Amino acid sequence: MSLSGSPQTLADRVASVTWYHSMSLPGGLVTRGTFDTLSQLKRLPFPETLEGQRCLDVATADGFWAFEMERRGAAEVVAIDVPTERLDWPGRAAQTRAASEVARPEARGFDIAHQALGSAVQWRELSVYDLSPDLIGEFDFVFIGSVLCHLRDPVAALGAIGSVLRGELFSVDAISAPLTVLHPRQPLARFEAPGWPLWWVPNLQAYRALFGAASLEVLESGRPFFLKRGPAYNAAFLVETSSGRRVLGGALRRAVSARLGNLHAWVRATACCPK
Repeated sequence: MSLSGSPQTLADRVASVTWYHSMSLPGGLVTRGTFDTLSQLKRLPFPETLEGQRCLDVATADGFWAFEMERRGAAEVVAIDVPTERLDWPGRAAQTRAASEVARPEARGFDIAHQALGSAVQWRELSVYDLSPDLIGEFDFVFIGSVLCHLRDPVAALGAIGSVLRGELFSVDAISAPLTVLHPRQPLARFEAPGWPLWWVPNLQAYRALFGAASLEVLESGRPFFLKRGPAYNAAFLVETSSGRRVLGGALRRAVSARLGNLHAWVRATACCPK
């Protein structure tokens, strides 16, 4: 309810939360996302149809990719995520994020979009590390986006996905532009913890190598592209170190990121031993 006692409109509810994803909602509404996922979708070889498939969206956030799977005909979509206090982020970053993002459950972007779209997507509180066929079954299509760089153990996460994968995994994640340019053939990663909410930022070769390390077979990988920031991008992703100094990296990296966005790449993969 609004302060005046009249029911909130969809526009009111959309404006009441900070959105991670940009997405289209009924009535011509477009959420002000932290990242421009609407443009990102156009850059990716996302399946044209998922007709009849059972699909999983890992770390769903506002649910953009889960709702897109549903829109493309999926028979069932499960979206998993964890509350802020369970994020697998470096300690200082996790504490800062938790303190700044205490929201009522009914204020979640996912819930607002879910209701507005009349969606049947199933949300479950579940860590990617805990995925297992006994717990959640198997899936024909799994999506994981901009998550591996935030995880302490991305290989274990991909291995857990592989345990429930009977079809195809589509991954999109951040990569390091400098390391990709300077070391195009050698797999390397930059260690970001503890001040920044990332553990690792790999170069393109390291990102692709993660899948083989997790016993997944790479079917296809694409050229890097820049994921543009959305209008909601702000200092929420900057965290204070114990000295109070903000951690952001070099000036050149800041300038490139602000102008072009964050460099990402994608991989299509499957289990090495089909079920």
